[in-house]
Amino acid sequence: MYREKIEDLKKWKESSNRKPLIIRGARQVGKTWLMKEFGEKFYEKCAYINFDDNVRMEKLFEEDFDINRILQGLKIETGVDIEPDNTLIIFDEVQENPKALKALKYFYENAKEYNIISAGSLLGVAIHEGTSFPVGKVDFLDLLPLNFFEFLDAIGKKDLLELLKSNDFDMINVFSTKYKEILKLYYYVGGMPEAVNSYAENKDLSEVRKIQKRLLEAYEQDFSKHAPINIVPRIRQLWNNIPTQLAKENKKFIYGLVRKGARAREYEIALSWLIDCGLIHQVNMVNNCKVPLSAYQDFSAFKLYLLDVGLLAAMAGLDEKTILEGNEIFEEFKGSLTEQYVLCQLKECTELDVFYWTSDTGMAEVDFITQIGKVNIPIEVKASENLQAKSLKSFIQKYNTKVNVRTSMSDYRQDDHIVNIPLYSIGNIENIVKNIIK
Repeated sequence: MYREKIEDLKKWKESSNRKPLIIRGARQVGKTWLMKEFGEKFYEKCAYINFDDNVRMEKLFEEDFDINRILQGLKIETGVDIEPDNTLIIFDEVQENPKALKALKYFYENAKEYNIISAGSLLGVAIHEGTSFPVGKVDFLDLLPLNFFEFLDAIGKKDLLELLKSNDFDMINVFSTKYKEILKLYYYVGGMPEAVNSYAENKDLSEVRKIQKRLLEAYEQDFSKHAPINIVPRIRQLWNNIPTQLAKENKKFIYGLVRKGARAREYEIALSWLIDCGLIHQVNMVNNCKVPLSAYQDFSAFKLYLLDVGLLAAMAGLDEKTILEGNEIFEEFKGSLTEQYVLCQLKECTELDVFYWTSDTGMAEVDFITQIGKVNIPIEVKASENLQAKSLKSFIQKYNTKVNVRTSMSDYRQDDHIVNIPLYSIGNIENIVKNIIK
């Protein structure tokens, strides 16, 4: 399995101002695998420490932050002779030992020559709960599920991947049927590494669904195990209500659908907890199309998405025939699944900030809007080959935007100010748009 974030880790290793690195991401997105893979491929030695239920490491870090003493303890714990130039030090589940997290500051200040990467499944929660955190002394890297490009690589479709990344749409269009078939498969399997690996090895979709169900159960167990007991019911209500919210025509999140009479303030902490865990994405509305978009957010109006399209399909109870072959049931939910997929690709393939827009009357809504360079790009999502874009045209008329994206199952084409990017190419939106702007 290949993860594109390896390239970011290589840049981090070569940086002249390298700081200890923290990898953030939800449980089971592949943080431990990525750190070990990086250590194995780009270092002579790797010193791996897991802080989960590790009493020895609790004692090592509770005394003081003498780096030489800590390094001696790490050498004894791992059996690795740790040297600055050729050894990667890995702190896994570091949120379980707040003092080890704090120690990263002292590594940066007093021992910058050492290469340290850390990760933790609930690190975002730990940070916001007041864990002493080395602000300004660490770098961050966010890891999400496998994107569609990584999925193609994982299932042995490297030739199709290389063609797709070339943006040679004359050639890509020849093989559009193959891309569409694999895209439907990705809707079902998603990008959680265990699910992808299982499918790549066995091609058994029922086993994939069992894995996804287990992951969903594990997340729910985390609610009870790690969240404050008084907000656990609200976390569960929010989490389980997301498929219902996305199935609506107007996908703005409505608390009244979670529980009759519910108010935002009752669910604010629960919502923050799910975001901090990396389990959901929040997309805020903007009420204007000026640069920067972030200055025009309406924080009271937002949409919520899961971290992975396959997990949404599992939560919604969509079986393989429903997605791969299509039927009337799927028609009802196809738009929601497609919008979830597009949002995930925007998050997984780019570092763009993503928002959405609704007209003052509520009659028009552009699914997503993002800023590429100094240009705001509206994105309308179509689940099939339908090329109608009424809301997008309304947006163009209001703001006179020069580059506008519709993404659908149709082939690449440009009509006036609208470019249709095939859904399977949406992860390449930055390169495609930059070429158009040129």
